[in-house]
Amino acid sequence: MYDPPGYLWVITIVGITAIPAATCVALYSGAVRADLGRTRAALLAAGAAVVLGGWFTASAVIAGHGWYHTRLGHGVPWMPVAVAGFFGTLLALRQIPVVARALAAPGMTSRLELPHSFRAVEGAVFVAIMALGHLPALFALPAGLGDVAAGIAAPLVARRLAHGGGRRTALWFTAFGMTDLTSALTLGTLTAFQLVNVTPSAAPISELPLALIPTAAVPLLFALHITSLSALVKAPRTLRPATAPLPAAAG
Repeated sequence: MYDPPGYLWVITIVGITAIPAATCVALYSGAVRADLGRTRAALLAAGAAVVLGGWFTASAVIAGHGWYHTRLGHGVPWMPVAVAGFFGTLLALRQIPVVARALAAPGMTSRLELPHSFRAVEGAVFVAIMALGHLPALFALPAGLGDVAAGIAAPLVARRLAHGGGRRTALWFTAFGMTDLTSALTLGTLTAFQLVNVTPSAAPISELPLALIPTAAVPLLFALHITSLSALVKAPRTLRPATAPLPAAAG
């Protein structure tokens, strides 16, 4: 069983926790902007925290029992099942009316980019563990550096969107972010299941704390990208600033 240094445990857990926390904040803000009221907005954010926190906890328990650490052909590959299942669940939850209304609120395109800022933390963890000799460069460099780049770019993209511009930049960022996540999942699968023979293998990503990144953080980030892409495609070329005041009711 792989047990990284304590400081990497702390950094990984903080980064993973920050992603769903920022998502809940974005949903709360979107619900308020959608005129759902602060009480319903708080309930929506709390519900999202229960769902996201519940799965993060469940995935940690699964990883703690070693159920993600399965060789192909030797039992159910629970990690791909977990990734696909959580991702599908998130896409289905977007269809709930109150969630859909919050996601369609003015300025939501910029808010949806902010959780990606914390990808820089997870990317740095991959590179650090590779430097310790416990992850292959074939996986850690593209996955880690890609996440660092996405994490640095995210607040800049969000800022431009918040000021009513940057639609094209946001589309490129979304394309890059989705490609980065897909590449990381693909390379992680190939190296963790030893379909590509490298030394060391990427087996540590099937154990705590790293297992929470592909099974919990990545599906959430991918769902955010898809939601953002849908909003950007439907949005006018000049976006409404996120900080613009709500229109006054006709008197």
